[in-house]
Amino acid sequence: MTLTGIGLYAFPDASRLTRIPTRDLRRWLSGYTYRSKANGTPVSVPPLWQTELADKGIDCIGFRDLLEVRFVQAFRSHGVSLQTIRLASHKARSLFGLDYPFSARRFRTDGRSIFVSALEEAGETRLLDLVRGQYAFRRIVEASLYHGIEFGDDDRATRWFPMRRSRAVVLDPNIAFGEPIVTDGCVPTTVLYHAFRADRDKGFVARVYEVPVAAVEAAIAFEEQLAA
Repeated sequence: MTLTGIGLYAFPDASRLTRIPTRDLRRWLSGYTYRSKANGTPVSVPPLWQTELADKGIDCIGFRDLLEVRFVQAFRSHGVSLQTIRLASHKARSLFGLDYPFSARRFRTDGRSIFVSALEEAGETRLLDLVRGQYAFRRIVEASLYHGIEFGDDDRATRWFPMRRSRAVVLDPNIAFGEPIVTDGCVPTTVLYHAFRADRDKGFVARVYEVPVAAVEAAIAFEEQLAA
């Protein structure tokens, strides 16, 4: 079994990186069960999509799952139901020929009509005005969701630089299982941060891990940003 190019994120780690509660991530990506109000029988709700690691017996998600759920969170924050998100995902996958359409570069320009169709099919007419206009749709799929995502020639996300106006930290599924690393030296940000916390000497940490002091500072800033 190879995980090269997939990434590996336990649900608590994915929650830390996306600021989405672990419970929501599990409901969206593992499915859930509830009891019917009508007769009390259990009702199973499948995941929004099959994750990259679903068939590998690992209780984790992959890099593209991590990026895709950020868009699900944006839709949910505007009141879009999971039913409509599921419909939109299916429609977009069929149209684009991509397993992860929300985080694809093309969705930013072509996603509006897909969501209008999904809302109409789901009967969520109260939200139609929110997505019919291009400007209104961009309020949901805002530029910040795409900030730092690097795309390949096939329109799929390949890397993510999560820090604003900086490429000092990157998540690359081909390196360290997609764990956040400093670009200059490829050392995990958690390693540099904990080393700094133990010693409080950026220069010493930089020498030990053979990275520039600026890389240590970027790792500290990134980890503290996540903890804020």
